[in-house]
Amino acid sequence: MFEILRRAFQTRYVGMLEGEVARLRMENRALTNSLLGTAGFPPVEFAEVVKPVELPRMRRRSWQQIQRKNESEAAKGSI
Repeated sequence: MFEILRRAFQTRYVGMLEGEVARLRMENRALTNSLLGTAGFPPVEFAEVVKPVELPRMRRRSWQQIQRKNESEAAKGSI
């Protein structure tokens, strides 16, 4: 029960932090271009923000599955 609640809050917290990072990046771009404009330089075009990609979860194998895989690989190698 506590684990489920911890994951829910952690996910919300991480999402809030990612939103804050995106906001700060936009603010930094605006400030940089403002300073460049004051100095007489043209504004800088920044690359598109990289969108986070969800990594696939790695499947955990049991010891029996690992042993069967190793045995089959060993049998293929000995032929």
